[in-house]
Amino acid sequence: MPDTPGHDHASLPAAPVLLERRFELADESATDAFGARFAHALDAVRAASTQVSRQPADNTASSARHAAVNAFGGLHVQLLGDLGAGKTSLVRAALRALGHNGRVRSPTYTLVEPYTVASASGELQLYHFDLYRFSDPAEWADAGFREYFAQGAVCLVEWPQRAGGLLGVPDLVFQLEPGPDGEGRVLTAYAYSASGKACLERC
Repeated sequence: MPDTPGHDHASLPAAPVLLERRFELADESATDAFGARFAHALDAVRAASTQVSRQPADNTASSARHAAVNAFGGLHVQLLGDLGAGKTSLVRAALRALGHNGRVRSPTYTLVEPYTVASASGELQLYHFDLYRFSDPAEWADAGFREYFAQGAVCLVEWPQRAGGLLGVPDLVFQLEPGPDGEGRVLTAYAYSASGKACLERC
């Protein structure tokens, strides 16, 4: 479905890409399967970083730096695509694979929906944002959402371009577009950080 007239089209962050991968999603079940793979990748990266942070310290500066680099500090994921591209479907599939059994609502009107899931590495906070209704990037600053990105949580943001450059560079971008001849979807994933790259490598 084409974008609404007058709305700006999605653009990628102006930052070096560490890894780029393309996935052809033939149907809804393929989208769900990718969402599940992403969830398992996220869980694996988080578990690995938790294990590193729990290793006994050997009181060396190198060990401290290693633990700091590998500690899980949350994940900022931006989802790009026109209306109906499958952004919310992808988030829903990931949440279900992470163990969320309740309803997954689109945050178009609430702007953000919070979730808490339990895993072997402890509780994980996820925040699903939809900024479609923003008409000015200043609304992002006024909404007070910045604190969510500093809590070690997973923040999944639809329509991030409505916040201008105020969101900063994400760890991952999932760009969804119609597949060849309008069949299915094509998901192009871009990693901009080490944690984003580690997740994408496992997808």
